[in-house]
Amino acid sequence: MDDMRSGFVTFVGRPNVGKSTLTNALVGEKVAITSEKPQTTRRAIRGILNRPGGQLVIVDTPGIHRPRTLLGERLNDLVEQVLGDVDVIAFCAPATEKVGPGDRRIAESLDGYPRARKVAVVTKTDAATRDQITERLLEVDALREDWAAVIPLSALAGDAADRAQLDVLADELLSLMPTGPALYPEGVVTDETVEDRVAETIREAALHGVRDELPHSIAVVVQDIAPREDSDLTDVYADIVVERDSQKAIIIGRKGARLRDVGATARAGIEPILGTRVFLSLHVRVAKEWQRDPKQLGRLGF
Repeated sequence: MDDMRSGFVTFVGRPNVGKSTLTNALVGEKVAITSEKPQTTRRAIRGILNRPGGQLVIVDTPGIHRPRTLLGERLNDLVEQVLGDVDVIAFCAPATEKVGPGDRRIAESLDGYPRARKVAVVTKTDAATRDQITERLLEVDALREDWAAVIPLSALAGDAADRAQLDVLADELLSLMPTGPALYPEGVVTDETVEDRVAETIREAALHGVRDELPHSIAVVVQDIAPREDSDLTDVYADIVVERDSQKAIIIGRKGARLRDVGATARAGIEPILGTRVFLSLHVRVAKEWQRDPKQLGRLGF
């Protein structure tokens, strides 16, 4: 069809403004892990949304932040690389917080990507008052003169109005895409490998409830995924990697209780991905200061 459109969009903003939640809501399936902890997303994860008029490929990126480690620098470099390649950049700011210096810096930095069209999205409207939403829309609108649209929404899609706003955003993004055929076959929701999705599901479970300094130190490596012979079970073996012995103790918990909880939560998330019952074996190991070590970062896939 001549009027079909397809292309790439990415959501940018400070850490924890709801970019991964928005990606999952648009795709209609969980492709990116979410957490209340900043810098949860560490890779450019593609979610694919098919609409009657074409296809949106959503690239979920880490939040832009002032890096304190080599990992942080590499995450920012990844965002810059993605921004240079996409057709539309959607800047996100939460309705619940005033626009601040970090938001202004990110909005100004979009000047460096003249090829991409720009859209502003005010997120988390479900948690904000009507006055807060109005105030935030005005603040965000004033950040740039070239917004193609400014759209308020809640990615939680709790009711028909929320879903309608997600549809408004999807239609607006699609209208800004170049004409062309779909980039992925229908039915594909992500180009993430099974191993990556399993690793991220385990990391999401491990992130839940940990102290503020620990989330950045957690990485997950899947060692093996193997269907068990003569059984509907799949065996999954994975390492949770931390930087210090004290962090290892936190992850394992008293008499292994916390690690068992992580395993149970992760297994519930992995089974829909693999489509089978899962036996999950988790091992916690220490890779000292891996966030600052180029060799360790390489081994961990960064």
